[in-house]
Amino acid sequence: MPRRRPPANPSSPLCGVDEAGRGPLAGAVFAAAVILDPARPVTGLADSKTLDAARREALAEAIRRDALAWAIATATVAEIDEMNILRASLVAMGRAIEALGVDPGEVVVDGLHVPRTRWPVRAVVRGDSLVPAISAASILAKTARDLEMAELDLRFPGYGFSRHKGYPTPEHLAALRALGPCEIHRRSFGPVREAIAQASLPFWR
Repeated sequence: MPRRRPPANPSSPLCGVDEAGRGPLAGAVFAAAVILDPARPVTGLADSKTLDAARREALAEAIRRDALAWAIATATVAEIDEMNILRASLVAMGRAIEALGVDPGEVVVDGLHVPRTRWPVRAVVRGDSLVPAISAASILAKTARDLEMAELDLRFPGYGFSRHKGYPTPEHLAALRALGPCEIHRRSFGPVREAIAQASLPFWR
């Protein structure tokens, strides 16, 4: 879901990239890429995890309105189970960068690992709190993923996805044991594998 307008200064725009959803037991992993517009700064950018939901939503709206370019992409549950969560996260990041429709001068990514990309790329530890473009990407990725998990809660009731967003909270683990995994659970994650194994045991055990 990209959005862009011609850059005011296209010489070497900086693209910030971050992901949301590496830790959950369910749902896709999301990534966002953002090129901010120096002429239209978004105030209040910060690591999405430090913001409450209302503030994140307000900032996400401002980013979508004022950024030079932004895009959000995902890697599916099936891809996560096939290639592992780290590789799937990097694939989602690469897809988001490609979807921008604007050539960045440099790509900066939160964390220690970088996706394959045609452009110069580097990792920045704690970049989501240090680099405004990465902060913006973290906000877009998290708000988009939170919205999808709320929608999936309606399709798969009983697990509480709208509350815990798929993370391994006590509520989620209890629901997983009681109901077993649904189709959006990541079979490659330990607690989900354990729930599958437990469900396959004879009842008398």
